[in-house]
Amino acid sequence: MAANKKTAGKVLIIEDEETLSQMYALKFDREGFAVETAPDGLTGLELAKKSKPDIILLDIIMPQLDGFTVLEKIKEDDNLKDIPVIMLTNLGQTEDLKKGEKMGAKDYLVKANCTPQDVVNKVKQYLK
Repeated sequence: MAANKKTAGKVLIIEDEETLSQMYALKFDREGFAVETAPDGLTGLELAKKSKPDIILLDIIMPQLDGFTVLEKIKEDDNLKDIPVIMLTNLGQTEDLKKGEKMGAKDYLVKANCTPQDVVNKVKQYLK
């Protein structure tokens, strides 16, 4: 990233479905965000430690480590625990939502119920 390019913030998208990951990455990029993506929970956790994003979008059902495990590890890490995490998933069950909140997720978005613009708007709310 060029030093003179002001970004709206750094977003890490941890999502195993490449089409979705690319769609969100493109949308955030167009909105002025610096974006990194990870195809699985383990890679996502390593990227989070390396790049210290301003916010993390986290899928739940993924290879390597699932989203709840990644969230737990983020919240246990003193360098990462204050980064807001938004769960972005197709699991719309109330128990999953409550589990995510209890574990420290800032929000819980069901992919089928929101557009990429809705996701960007939600991220902007948390980064104000």
